[in-house]
Amino acid sequence: MVHAAPQGFRDAATHEQLVLAMRKADEMDPMKKLPAAKGEDPSVVNRPKDLLSQSDFISFQGVMTLVPKRAILQIPKNYNDRVAIVAGARVVGWAEFYAMNRGWITTVEISRIQAEGNQPLPDETHKQLTKSGNLVVATYMGGPISMLPLKEPVKEGEKSASLKP
Repeated sequence: MVHAAPQGFRDAATHEQLVLAMRKADEMDPMKKLPAAKGEDPSVVNRPKDLLSQSDFISFQGVMTLVPKRAILQIPKNYNDRVAIVAGARVVGWAEFYAMNRGWITTVEISRIQAEGNQPLPDETHKQLTKSGNLVVATYMGGPISMLPLKEPVKEGEKSASLKP
């Protein structure tokens, strides 16, 4: 049987030492040296709206999920009744809902640049969407994401005119 070597004792910090260390740390706090922010409080100005107003609902057979507005790219006419709030439906997360309904839901994985509206979807994707009879949801890394409308590129003549005072 092997015994561990006895550990040496060490002195524990006293209350006074801890108080002194705390005072020194408090005096050197860099946050106290920052100037006060000017303007409106961003936490008040940028308050998030409620979740329901920023979501679309997809429901089927008593189960419902939320996706961000503009995440649904295509709604075939025969699925219009499935994009609605259903009273009494059980709300589940996107992954669970999609796993149960992947027969009539198609996802299109998009990049963050495409979601921001800075890059269009490839032509191949557009062709596949028009041929598909499924409800189509934009996803980023597997989760639903809003896809903003494509931003108009700034023309060279407009760019140089906007730079002049």
